[in-house]
Amino acid sequence: MGSSILVFHNYLYMTHYKLRQIFFGWAALPVWLALVTFGLTELFSRYPKVTETVYSQTLYPVIAFLLSFLSKWVSFSLGDAFYGLLAVFLIILLMLAIIRKIKFGHFIRLIIQTLAICYVLFYWLWGFNYYRSGINDRLQIAKSTSDTVQFVRVFENLIVQTNASYCTYENTGYSEITSLVEASYKKNAPFLKLKYPQGNRRPKSITLSDFFAKASIAGYYGPFFNELHLNDSLLIIEYPQVLAHEAAHQFGITSEGEANFYGWLICSRSESAYLRYSANINMISYFISKAKPLHNFADLIRQIDQPVLDDIRKVQDHWDHMRSEGIDKVAGNINDAYLKTNKIEKGVKDYFGVVQYVMDFSTDSLAQKKVGSGQYQ
Repeated sequence: MGSSILVFHNYLYMTHYKLRQIFFGWAALPVWLALVTFGLTELFSRYPKVTETVYSQTLYPVIAFLLSFLSKWVSFSLGDAFYGLLAVFLIILLMLAIIRKIKFGHFIRLIIQTLAICYVLFYWLWGFNYYRSGINDRLQIAKSTSDTVQFVRVFENLIVQTNASYCTYENTGYSEITSLVEASYKKNAPFLKLKYPQGNRRPKSITLSDFFAKASIAGYYGPFFNELHLNDSLLIIEYPQVLAHEAAHQFGITSEGEANFYGWLICSRSESAYLRYSANINMISYFISKAKPLHNFADLIRQIDQPVLDDIRKVQDHWDHMRSEGIDKVAGNINDAYLKTNKIEKGVKDYFGVVQYVMDFSTDSLAQKKVGSGQYQ
């Protein structure tokens, strides 16, 4: 009887010890940090002004500066290397579990810990920006009403600007454009509420550019190392707008529609015709998509100069030629789910939100005056 009680006592002790290790040991730290981080996402999503003040305007600029200072010394993408190593690690873990070199429970624990660490790093290094104040509040731009007449007026003005900014890119290069984009960000940082320089924005090539081109991905931002990635397949006419868009993400702008607006404003307000034309031809494509249901759609298209229409078709044909319908669909669904998980309710449709932001800005004379005169609040 005594030995049985001793065995039972030892069993209870070991069970208690294992439970303490699971829930309170060092191995449990990533999970607890993930739970705290999740709690903060819920808090920040309810109080965007707190997010704006505490994280986006105070903590994140320091993080961006430190991470980009480290990553700028490496020519290749540290983020892509990280994703590759992570995939290899998970595959090795799975193989070890299959051949029973590690226990199944240990395998599950390692998976959970790895995912928890990635989750924590993503939000603390950049992701909390998803819950900051909206662009109209941040930039003090009045919201415009949904009015077809007003939409057509803004669209026609955009057509005039696009026709006027038409140019070829024979006498410029990528490095010059990169410098011009950076100069425009510096000039317009006060209006855009950016703490310039907020780190380094050295653009890097996507490691698998050909594959990402099949998914119609022109660029993306890497939050783990604060890196801008651009597809090697980009036409030079697209390069300024795409670079400015990804730079907006580096500045903490998470919404795709807002990043599109920042890219358009930065390039369209530049003294460089290369930047202005790239911004306008990109934006006019969004307006064309929105204008298709209008009865006077054909009349609007006829206002666009033929060389501009040729460039629009050139860009479309370029990406259609590389696009794989299957890969593009899968990538779109993944991106849609990712955006909705981070409370971007429109998902991939958020990209088209830029039309509303351009409408708001174009009908707010006070906001335009602040940009033009350099008078910011």
